[in-house]
Amino acid sequence: MASKILLLFLFFLAQHQPQNNNMVKGDATLIKRTCKNTKYYNLCFSSLKSDPSSPTADSKGLAVIMVGIAMTNATSTSSYLSSKLLSPKTNSTTLKMVLKECADKYSYAGDALQDSVQELADENYDYAYMHITAAKDYPNACHNAFKRYPSLVYPPDLARREEGLKHICDVAMAIIDNLEW
Repeated sequence: MASKILLLFLFFLAQHQPQNNNMVKGDATLIKRTCKNTKYYNLCFSSLKSDPSSPTADSKGLAVIMVGIAMTNATSTSSYLSSKLLSPKTNSTTLKMVLKECADKYSYAGDALQDSVQELADENYDYAYMHITAAKDYPNACHNAFKRYPSLVYPPDLARREEGLKHICDVAMAIIDNLEW
């Protein structure tokens, strides 16, 4: 669902962009220059280069691509947690409650990221940044939910997913920082 919305947004953005010859498209040079201004150059560069729309994207389009990658991460993590809820191995009521809370938090992160795409389209970069910041923070609430119950262990796979979402959000925010507001 989120990928369909992102694709529709990218199509809309491409169709309704004012023609501006000063906007450089997302060729390798723009992608390298953009990623050098982020905390995670390799993540930024490999993510943008792997997206087929990046060669024709401008800087704002590169930000939208990174937000889309973050949305995919948040959505897939929410689905992963929901599937853990249904697993016969998950028999603890407390664990089920925490997994549900975490699935909801990652879903909220996806919603915040979707909102940031709209804000980018409207060139409300400060609001886009705010939504990405919120999305980056939702995993902390999940982590804290596990901490409330000392008998529960924070799953290593979830820790990797949390770190991944935070890094992707950092990259998206750094790209937005370099857009002309």
